[in-house]
Parts: sequence; structure tokens; C-alpha cells
Amino acid sequence: MAAGNNAPQIPVLYEDNHIIAVVKLPGIPSQEDETGDPDMLTLIKQDLKIRHNKPGNVFLGLIHRLDRPVGGAMLFAKTSKAASRLSEAVRSRTFGKTYVCVVHGKPAKQQDRLRHYIRKDAKRNQVTVFKEPAAEAKEAILEYKVCAQTGGYSLIAVKLHTGRSHQIRAQMAYIGCPLVADRKYGAPVTASVTDIALWSTSVEAPHPVTKELQCFRSVPYGSPAWSWWTSDQLEEASSMYL
Repeated sequence: MAAGNNAPQIPVLYEDNHIIAVVKLPGIPSQEDETGDPDMLTLIKQDLKIRHNKPGNVFLGLIHRLDRPVGGAMLFAKTSKAASRLSEAVRSRTFGKTYVCVVHGKPAKQQDRLRHYIRKDAKRNQVTVFKEPAAEAKEAILEYKVCAQTGGYSLIAVKLHTGRSHQIRAQMAYIGCPLVADRKYGAPVTASVTDIALWSTSVEAPHPVTKELQCFRSVPYGSPAWSWWTSDQLEEASSMYL
């Protein structure tokens, strides 16, 4: 879909009267920010208005966010009732999210469950990771599995159990494996890679009306970091936790 002649093409994974699942392209903000650049929420609203010939304002609920440099599957609500029910799924942790990332080096364990505590500094838009509970820090839990390795890099599948800001980026950096191109969390410069090597491979939630569990998937593409792996390796990593 597109929201105009000059708008980015945003692939639609699924759409009905209540929800729309799309692929967010790296570099597009999830919602409007201080840059004023086109954002996912605005682009999809504009597209829905045009495609469905809707008068007035179009409702679209932002259920979860992806950092600007990150691409992959995102789910939005088309009604306030759907937004409320999906937001409750996020709070009750029945809203599942999986990712793949490319990191420098290799974690000490082939697979593990990481539990840390994360404190966000909003002014710096950066988080600090603690091993033990700390003031104003929130618990952050994820699982990971190393799926492949090449040239000093590892392809890793991740399942989030909490949705903290910069969680995957910060936790992987904390264990000594920063994401490729993630300079904010200590990654060295990698030639030709500008977008952080992190991709939302699936979002899963009960449908807000039918209650049927639905899963929307996206296999990473675009960044040179993904070209280091075969299509089979990317598909395997993307479906690891499904």
C-alpha cells in the first residue's frame, strides 16, 4: 500500500474490519516524532482514508512500537474496541513478539533466558541494564537461540517476554554481543550496514473480536546484514519460537 505518490510502499500482511498487520520498513518512525518525517501511524491512516474513501478522521490504534531503525511485522487496531483489547493482551503478556538479530561475536551460551533490569533515560533516549533490581529499573526478560554463525557474527532468534525500550539491543550488548550497526550500545562500525540488524519476525495475539489466535510473520530483508545468511537460515531463525 501507499499513502500517496511519494509515500513509502508499506506491505500489508493482513487486514480486516478490526486490525491491520503490516511490515514496517527500517528508518520510518512508528509514530510522529520531532523530526516530522513520515511515520507508520500517519501513513497507514492516510492510506485507509484513501482506499476506503473514509470522510473525516480515521481511527488507528498504536498497540506496540518498533525503534526507528528496526523493520518487520507490526499490528495496528482499526477500532477503539480492538485497540483496548489488544492493549490488554500486551499487558497480560498474551501478545507475543519474536525477532531475529545479527550480533558481533557469539554469546557464551547457545541458548539462554536473560533476566535483567532496565532503566530508561528519556533525555538521552538510551537505557541502562542492571543485573539486579535497581531504582526506577523495570524487569526485562527475553529468550534467545544462536541459529547460525559466519565471519565473527551470529544470527540470533529472540522471543520477548517483556517489552522494554531498546530491550533486545541493550540486553545483547550487556552480554558482550552488541547488534550490528547499533553504535548507541557499543557496536563497532560495520562497512555497508547502516540500519540496526534487528527485525520483528512475528506478532501474535488473540483477534480482538473472534478471539482466535493469529500470527503475522515477516522474514528480514533489505539490509546487507541479512544478506550474510541463506534464505533457509533466515526462515529457520524467523520461525524458531513459533
